[in-house]
Amino acid sequence: MSYESYIALRYLKAKRKQTFISLITVLSIAGVAVGVMALVVVIAVMSGAESDFKRRILGFQSHVSVYNRDGRFADYKAVRDTIVEKKDVVAVSPYISSQVLLRTAYGVSGASLKGIDPGVKVKVIEGYGPEKLHETLKKRKVGDSEAEIPSIILGADLAMNIGVSEGDVLYLISPKGMISPVGQIPSMRKFVVSGTFKSGMYEYDAFFAYMDIHEAQSILRMDGSVSGLDVWVHDLYHAERIKKEILDTMGPGYWAQDWMQINSSLFSALALEKAAMFVILILIVLVAAFNIASTLIMMVMEKTKDIAILKTMGATKESIRKIFVYQGIVIGMIGTSLGLGLGLVLCFILKHWKIIKLPSVYAFSTLPVQLEIQDVLIIAISAMVICFLSTLYPAYQAADIDPVEAIRYG
Repeated sequence: MSYESYIALRYLKAKRKQTFISLITVLSIAGVAVGVMALVVVIAVMSGAESDFKRRILGFQSHVSVYNRDGRFADYKAVRDTIVEKKDVVAVSPYISSQVLLRTAYGVSGASLKGIDPGVKVKVIEGYGPEKLHETLKKRKVGDSEAEIPSIILGADLAMNIGVSEGDVLYLISPKGMISPVGQIPSMRKFVVSGTFKSGMYEYDAFFAYMDIHEAQSILRMDGSVSGLDVWVHDLYHAERIKKEILDTMGPGYWAQDWMQINSSLFSALALEKAAMFVILILIVLVAAFNIASTLIMMVMEKTKDIAILKTMGATKESIRKIFVYQGIVIGMIGTSLGLGLGLVLCFILKHWKIIKLPSVYAFSTLPVQLEIQDVLIIAISAMVICFLSTLYPAYQAADIDPVEAIRYG
């Protein structure tokens, strides 16, 4: 241990003439600890919310969607076979998307209809694995009727709005009907509600409906065409790269979007909110850093005579600066360590015991908590940098003390 470190630790541990300085030191440590703890917990909750939104969105959305610039995708089978051969592609499935009306005896509601291939080997709807989805979308008999009726899966809020539950019958009205002497007649067909889903996101639960792609082609008169192709990849964070590879292969007649593009506004808002919370809460650490600076300034005033004696014994300005910088860093390290420890414990409690319950207006029933190592490191480094900067002025002030004047008037 260098003598600067030894003296710095002795100054921190020694009983001082002015108890007030010791109290400020304790408050400085407490301030840094509270600030770091708040940062850890809040950033963990923000990361948890972002992760939960990603999970919910990707429970209903593919990683990449490929479209034909002409609108209808008639040659989708050849394109699908080309994309499937890509190295990181897990599955490719055609789909049909359209706006329709759902009518029951209790009401009418608009819905976003998506026709999907129930044979796809990935999860297309949250809560429905490939086998369950295939079984749910099968045609079935209703009541005493001998004829089988095609199935439809509704969002929980959509089903509640039109007053249906599993096993009930509804009518789906499509604007793409037939041409008659009196104009275009909407197409209408009977469906049985074979299941519902609840994602916790109102825009999905209140507007989305799913059915077999062949039934969608029939009622929408797509004539074997589809709206686009859904592509799933091994690593969802490589979706943008794979999207570019697909477009390079397919040429200018096609365009594509990855899941981050489609939901860019949501994730940009979450990232901005996370950054804003970090800046706001780092101010708590900054206030604590001012306390560290105040503690060191008063300690310099208390130890003026000691500094003068050290200088007469040969201590350089650099050595005097190091003594007080080390003191501030030790205070910062203790506060940061305590804050990290308390924050990690609190995050563990919130994640495993679900103490805080949220009202139903939120997408989550409890606080989503997800600790990420890079966030913890950024918080710890930021706190230590602020604490280090707060030591510079008192350290330079101590180094500039004139030993002759200090001994004469000490």
